[in-house]
Order: sequence, then structure tokens, then C-alpha cells
Amino acid sequence: MESKSLLTFIITFLFLLLHSNAKPPLPNAFSDLKESIVKGLGFTAEDDFKISGFDPRDAKVGHSVEYQFDIEVDDKVIPFKLLEDVNRWEYVDLPIFRVEDQNGLVPKKRVGENGLPVLAPFQLAGPMELWIQDAKDMRISLPHDVDAGVLKKVILAEGAVVTVKGARSVSLRHPLEFPLPLNQTQNGFAAGLLTLAEHLRRASRTQGAPLLSLRIVGPTSLAAPSSTSTSSNSRLKLKLLAPGLVELSSLSKAPIEALSIVDLQDEAPTLLTPTQFTALWPIASLNGSNANLVGFEKLLSSVLGPKANKKGSFRLLKADVSAQTFVKIGFQAEKKLKEGDGISLEGIPEWRTKPETLKLHFEVLAKVDGDKVIPERVMQVNPVIVEDTVAPYMLTGNMTMSKIPVVHPPPNPFLL
Repeated sequence: MESKSLLTFIITFLFLLLHSNAKPPLPNAFSDLKESIVKGLGFTAEDDFKISGFDPRDAKVGHSVEYQFDIEVDDKVIPFKLLEDVNRWEYVDLPIFRVEDQNGLVPKKRVGENGLPVLAPFQLAGPMELWIQDAKDMRISLPHDVDAGVLKKVILAEGAVVTVKGARSVSLRHPLEFPLPLNQTQNGFAAGLLTLAEHLRRASRTQGAPLLSLRIVGPTSLAAPSSTSTSSNSRLKLKLLAPGLVELSSLSKAPIEALSIVDLQDEAPTLLTPTQFTALWPIASLNGSNANLVGFEKLLSSVLGPKANKKGSFRLLKADVSAQTFVKIGFQAEKKLKEGDGISLEGIPEWRTKPETLKLHFEVLAKVDGDKVIPERVMQVNPVIVEDTVAPYMLTGNMTMSKIPVVHPPPNPFLL
């Protein structure tokens, strides 16, 4: 009786062990990711290949900030994208990692699931206008919360500075035109970008000129910055212009500080004075010595080419900054070797069996967009190299001990 119970326990344990190690079915998002990568690598159904991996249990999740810009130079549009490094990768159970059951239902959330990423708090200075996409979730604090109804548009008057929190993305609503030449970085400051920012600021202050217009996505709050964060009084006044439209203006009568730019003659370059305020308007919290800003100026100079140092202009058609969720996962591509593939096997010893398949290891960086996973970059990685172990008889040519010559070492007088 005891042996029967022991046998039942062993069978149950083995069943649970095999069931826990069984590979789960692939979610729809990862199936689409696998299909798009296979097409991107150039594999077709005629190729004798096999793709393995894409296990959601091995996927790492991280958050980063993505920058997208479209620049027009001489009727030629140049798009480019920048991505900040992910500071931390974690194993997070996202909804896209789950598989629907037979009834089309997704299992409930597990503990530890993160929400949507948001941008770090930043400050904006007027004059400008903000269009709020999630108007129902908009909050204004001056410094206490103000009930202004559903806010779809907020106008920042000259001198008004607000701190934006909780935004998922900020984008430009209308194209902007900037003059050239673009001055290079000076003394560790992005002098060229600061010059363009001052030009844009003056254009926005011109009577009858259109205001700089930005769109903010995500449940957002606008708050008056603390008095210690700005040199002037930070108190703001709210004025209701129309349903869903308010204006924020500064109560301070002090003159607005100019940016750290000194205008010389028309043909003379613009100099930067590090002792002055070096914020990049309209982002009052971004300093001109920021490493990312300096790097972006160098990138813009390389994109413009020789025109960066010549008189002219260029247009900024698109500017979008958004917080994104990225997934990093590895997979393996296995393909049968055929004659004419150009694969050299010279480095393989003669005693080893020649491989019949070629195995390549990859790592894909993909962006989570709703219920889809869009590949951004696919990189080939080198797997861990396994050291070869050879039996002793293989090293001696498979000889028996009777045929190995006996070697007598010279006697050592110090040995007994």
C-alpha cells in the first residue's frame, strides 16, 4: 500500500515538473513581432530555417525617452530619431505577455505590474499655448488646485512659468522656421540652440505673430513653480477666456530676464556668457550646458552639413518627445547549411563532426505600442563559448598503453 502511494506521488511530481517547464503559448503581440523580424532578416519559406526563442518569461522591460524630429532643408525632409539609454531592465508582467484563454479573456493582473511611463517634470515659460489631449484629467495648482472645468487649451502669458507633471508626450503642433548660420558649441554650452531659442522667443513676442503651440498627451498637472526655483515671483493668475480655455499670467511686475545671448553685429557670431541665465526657452528647466543638448546641437550641425555655417534657414516640421516602454528579448535562428552558402569550416578540428546547421543568436529591442510590439533594432550577439573537452585517448591518437613508450626521467639526488 505504501509503495502504491509512493508511486502515485512520484508520477504526480513528474507531471507537475514537466507541466511547469513546458513552454507557454506565444502571445499575439510576440507572434507579430516574430513574423516582422523574420521578414526583416530576409528569411523566406523556401529557406530551410527555424526560429526559436521569444519566450515572454525571458523578456526584460525598461522605460526610456524617445525623440523624433523632421527637419526640412532645401525642400528635402530629413527625419531622425534619438533614444535615451535605458537605466534599468526588469522582469515585468505586462498585459501583452499574457495569452487569452479559450473564452477570449485575459488573466487578471499580477502583483508588480507597472503603469504607463511618463516624462520627468519640466518647466515651460510663456508666451505660448498648450493644447491638452486628456482634458478631463487636467489639473492646475497655483499652488492650490483650481477648479476650472475641462481644460482643452491653456495660454501662458509673457513671464508665466509652469511645472508640467505626468505628461506622456509633448509634440509641436505647427512647423517652425529658424535662421542660419548655426553657431557651434562654445565653452561647453549649446550656443547655436540658445540663439535659435532666443529668435523663436522674440518672434512669439511680436505683435500679431502666432504663438508657439505644443500638444501634451497624458493626465497632466500644471503647477506654479516654487519661489526658490525662479529668480522672480512665481505666483500666477488664472483668467477664464472661454469654456475649456484659460490664460495663466504672472503677478510679478519685474522685467523678464533675457536668455544668455549677446547680439553683436549682423555678420558677427553670437557669444555666450556663462555667467548669465542659460535656460533654453521655452523649456525653462533645461540648461544650455546639458550634455544631451550639446550632443543634439552637434547632430543638427552634421545633418545640416555645410549649410550650417551659411546664411539661410531651415524648418522644423516635427518635434515629438515621449516616454516609451521597451522590451528586450533574445532569440535564435537556425538554418541548414548547403553548398554555396559561403560558410567556412576551416577552424573546426578534423576529429569533430562537421555541423549541418548554422545557429545565429540575436537580441531585439522593441517598443510597446498599445497591444503591439514594434521592433526598433535587431542585433546579432555572440553566445557563451563552450570549451571543448577531449578524452585522453584522442590526444594520444587512440593508442593502447602497451604501445606508448616508457620514458624514465633522470634521477634526482634530493629524493629519497
